[in-house]
Amino acid sequence: MIDVEGVLRRERAIIAAALAAVTLLAWFYIWHGAGMGMPALAMTRLSFFPHLENEVPGEMPAALPLVVAMWWVMMIAMMTPSVAPLVLLYGRVVRHHAAQGRPGVPSFFLLVGYLAVWLLFSIAASLAQNALQPAGLISSMMLWSKSAWLSALVLALAGAYQLSPLKRACLAQCRAPVQFLTNHWRPGRSGAFLMGVQHGAYCVGCCWLLMALLFVGGVMNLVWIAALTLIVLVEKISPHGQVFGNLAGALLIVWALATLLV
Repeated sequence: MIDVEGVLRRERAIIAAALAAVTLLAWFYIWHGAGMGMPALAMTRLSFFPHLENEVPGEMPAALPLVVAMWWVMMIAMMTPSVAPLVLLYGRVVRHHAAQGRPGVPSFFLLVGYLAVWLLFSIAASLAQNALQPAGLISSMMLWSKSAWLSALVLALAGAYQLSPLKRACLAQCRAPVQFLTNHWRPGRSGAFLMGVQHGAYCVGCCWLLMALLFVGGVMNLVWIAALTLIVLVEKISPHGQVFGNLAGALLIVWALATLLV
């Protein structure tokens, strides 16, 4: 007799392992510089006011496709852990459907739809980066802000957005995978892909200004990347994620004011 429960447990473990592998491969690519010509460690420094740091000579903007690849892999590394609960829950629902004789669709299609939305964000971020570098607003070497006004503006906008109704609405969708699947279920591969796109849109709506903070602390700064990954993860899976997000917003606003005063 087939141990159905054992098979299901192994399948859950396989999906979880695949998500972990995708995340680790993305972090490995970032660690080795994501095609930017130097390891990320060389572009990593803890600085709360990077515009005060001495400028380090560097290259002009890289080719746009390379910058897009860098941003997208970075988004995969940062966002895959927080979408894992939805992907695993989707796999569980599909297995339940399969046990009832209904066709199932692999979780892969849901994840691809989700990451496709972050690809669109990565294209927009890359265009912004390739505009800010020649303008001298971010360092060509460290990829962080060289302008107190740019830093303060991004920090203040990110802080205010953390406290906004739109942020709360998007975060509510991200924090409730059961409710999301119940309200937005679509059958078939295209349905799974579209669910991933829809959830990805909520996720971008929740986090896009947090990601913009990389222009302040350094696009390839491992400290900032890790810190933002942790903030997003806590916001989405912690019971007190909403409160944590509000506190982070208030801190960012204070940080913006301090940036203009130092």
